[in-house]
Amino acid sequence: MRIGIVCPYSFDVAGGVQNHTRDLAHQLHTRGHHVAVLAPAAETTPHTRNFTSAGSSRAIPYNGSIARLAFGPAVANRVTTWLENGRFDILHIHEPLVPSTSILALRAARTPIVATFHTNLERSLAIQAVSPLVRSSLEKIHGRIAVSQAARQTALNHMGIDSVIIPNGVDTHTFATATPNPTWTGTPNHPTIAFLGRIDEPRKGLPVLADALPHLLKHHPGLRLLIAGHGDIPTARNLIPTSARHAAHFLGAIPETDKAALLRSVDAYIAPHTGGESFGIVLVEAMSAGAPVIASNLTPFTHVLGDAGITFPTGNSHALAQALTNLLHNPKLREKLHLAGLARAATYDWRHVSDDILAVYETVLEGTRATPLTNTATALWATLKATLTP
Repeated sequence: MRIGIVCPYSFDVAGGVQNHTRDLAHQLHTRGHHVAVLAPAAETTPHTRNFTSAGSSRAIPYNGSIARLAFGPAVANRVTTWLENGRFDILHIHEPLVPSTSILALRAARTPIVATFHTNLERSLAIQAVSPLVRSSLEKIHGRIAVSQAARQTALNHMGIDSVIIPNGVDTHTFATATPNPTWTGTPNHPTIAFLGRIDEPRKGLPVLADALPHLLKHHPGLRLLIAGHGDIPTARNLIPTSARHAAHFLGAIPETDKAALLRSVDAYIAPHTGGESFGIVLVEAMSAGAPVIASNLTPFTHVLGDAGITFPTGNSHALAQALTNLLHNPKLREKLHLAGLARAATYDWRHVSDDILAVYETVLEGTRATPLTNTATALWATLKATLTP
C-alpha cells in the first residue's frame, strides 16, 4: 500500500502529533508499506524515512501553546507536487482543519482520505467560523479517527462529524527496557520525581508542582525534582519557592532516549497539567517505563490511566503534595501502580494501535473501490463504526 501522511506542525520541534506521525510511519514501513511523510520543517534537517519538507514554519499561538505552521502559495505548491508525485493509495491527514499543510492537502487531494483529530477544545470560535467554509472538503474524508473521547467530542461539537477512537500509540518496549541513569535514580531517603513538558507553558502545570514542592520537602527533605523540557530555565526557576530551589534540577530539553531513561529512573512521574490536553501520551510512556503516575484529574488523563495511576484535583498543589507524600511513604502502593501501569500501557502499544489504523485504511479502500469517491463517505462511516469501537 502506498500511504501518504500529512502533519500540520513543524518537525523542527518536539510535539505529540509530530511524534505520532513519525512513529506511525515507522510502524507502517516495518509492515512492508511504502510510506511518505509531509510536514513543515527546515530544508536541511532529516526527520524520518521518505520525509518531505513543506517549507519553513511560523509560530502561531494556539490552544494555550505555540504551533509552528506553514502556509501560503509556495507551501500549497509543494503540497500539490508531493501529492502528484506520491501516487498514494490512501492519504492520512492529521488535524485536517489546522491552517497548514493539512488543510491544503485536504483541499488538493484526489485520493481516499483518512483524518485523525488530536485536539481537545471546549469551544473555538475560529474553528466554528471556518467549518462551514470547508464543509465540502470535510466531506472528502472517508475515515475519521480521534485519539481520545475529548478529541472526538471536539470534532463533533465544532464540525458536526463523528469519529472512531483509536488512541495514540507508544513503543512500550523502548521504555520498558531503557537503562536507568544512576544520577537520576532515587533512594529511600533521597527519592526522585520527574516533570516532563514545556516549562514555559502554564497549562503544563509546572507552577502547580512548584507550589507543592515546599510541602513535599517537609516530609522528604532529600527529595529531588527533575524537570525536563523546552523553555527558559531562569524564568522557570523563579517559579520555584526560594526555600525549595535546591531540590529542583532543570535538565533542559532531552532526547527521546534520555526521556525513557529518566522515566525508568524516578520513583514517580508527575503530570500536573491544567488543561488543553487531548490524550496524555507521556502518561503511557511513564507507565511503560514502570514509573508510578500522579496526574491532575483532567478527563483525558483519567481515561488513559484508568485504575493504574493516582489523580488529584486539577490545580490543587496541596492535594498533589498529599498524594505524592502518601505514595513515597507506601512501597506496596508504588509496586501496585508499577504492575498496573505496565499492564495498562500494553493496551496502547503501537502493535495494537497500528492494527486498528490499518483496519480503517482497508475499510476505506474497500469502500472506495466499490463506490465512486464522492458517494462513499457516509456509507463508510457506518462500516467503520461497526468495525471499531468508538
